[in-house]
Amino acid sequence: MPSTQILVEFASAVTSGSIKVVDLTQVLSEDTPLLVLPDPFGQTAAFSRQEISRYDERGVAWHWNNFTVGEHTGTHFDAPVHWVTGKDLDDNTVDRVPPQRLVAPAAVLDFSAECAADPDFLLTGAHVEAWEAEHGAIAAGSWVLFRSDWSKRDPHAYTNRRADGAHTPGPDASAIEALIARDVLGFGVETIGTDAGQAHLLDPAYPAHTLLHGAGKYGLQCLENLDQLPATGAVVIAAPLKIRDGSGSPMRALALIAEATDD
Repeated sequence: MPSTQILVEFASAVTSGSIKVVDLTQVLSEDTPLLVLPDPFGQTAAFSRQEISRYDERGVAWHWNNFTVGEHTGTHFDAPVHWVTGKDLDDNTVDRVPPQRLVAPAAVLDFSAECAADPDFLLTGAHVEAWEAEHGAIAAGSWVLFRSDWSKRDPHAYTNRRADGAHTPGPDASAIEALIARDVLGFGVETIGTDAGQAHLLDPAYPAHTLLHGAGKYGLQCLENLDQLPATGAVVIAAPLKIRDGSGSPMRALALIAEATDD
């Protein structure tokens, strides 16, 4: 089949709905929950906007806003330069991510029941192996998405902060080492960060950031609707803004799923 025909059929399948498009992106607004670091560390900016005009004397026929947002606010992409372990790698900023790496297959690891039972649930290498025993090996170049159903929580339960910090699920070092060994593209989660809320207590601390970014891998945070994806077979488009030397960026993340037919 000619390559142009492949693209035509793909576009037709999206239009007809035989390829379903699932939005994995949280709405970015003034209410978007933020990662809060302890003092004296700097804090990310909340989303805010200032109206420029709205069909008035400031601009009679147009409506637009200025907005301010942190690189790591809302559904966002982490580049390797975000962490000290990735600071010296080549092509380590969002503007240097090769565009073909913004589209990749996804393996969805569903441990939502475990996360519901334990907010501090840690995904391990053994969990990765158990998932593969059921669904097949995780392919190199794939996104691995950790389904926790955390995005279904209200804002207070979503951040789940206590006196000793946040209590949210995430991976331990063995899980991240397993994913790096499989040469995945990166790791995506429904929580504010790719690491667990208590990841400062792990060895190494913050293993998702420390190990993934040191290996040149990417991170996706604040995803939603992972419950609409199959364990395998989805393709994810995760495109950050092309910010010069950016460490990360808010994004619109989409998943493509081939719907079952009667054929």
